[in-house]
Amino acid sequence: MNNYEKILSIVEKNDGYVTTNEVVENGINKIFLTNMVRRGILIRISRGYYGRKDYIEDEYYKIYMKSKNVRFSLSTALYLHNLSDRVPLVYNITLPYGYSGILQKEKNVIINFVKKELLDLGVIEMISPFGMKIKVYDIERTICDIIKNRNKIDSEIFSKALKGYVKSKEKNLRKLMKYARAMKIEKKVSEYMEVLL
Repeated sequence: MNNYEKILSIVEKNDGYVTTNEVVENGINKIFLTNMVRRGILIRISRGYYGRKDYIEDEYYKIYMKSKNVRFSLSTALYLHNLSDRVPLVYNITLPYGYSGILQKEKNVIINFVKKELLDLGVIEMISPFGMKIKVYDIERTICDIIKNRNKIDSEIFSKALKGYVKSKEKNLRKLMKYARAMKIEKKVSEYMEVLL
């Protein structure tokens, strides 16, 4: 199997896309990707992200590929956890304070900044609606985030999410309060939970 065939097998395995990192990890020089784009075999979707011509663009993954620190959060995380039925048109992400990169220029992204020590609190790996691995906050961290950022969340989405969480068999109130303590919003979270439980 030559390098072009190896790249195409990665593309097939990934349902139509390949990243520069995957090519390099497989011991293939990235010049082969450039050649495949020139020949019209692949298209360049964004920096380090390539796909077949018929590839359906995964906006989640495209955003995720622009910074290793991207964590999908707030309304976008609610949607990914089925606590909201509103398909995101603008994606909520969380990044550490001090980030200054390409995502600040994106029109379809709203950035929430946090202290570096809180960036990975409650982070999990999920599969995007298009089948790609992305990092998202778990349900408890997302609930803490929407309570903390109450003024940034649509009231209908906020109320539906809290009610959905409280009814969920998956909820973990101990974890929720642990996160709330770490985020210094324990009192606020307790008040909401007391009303709803």
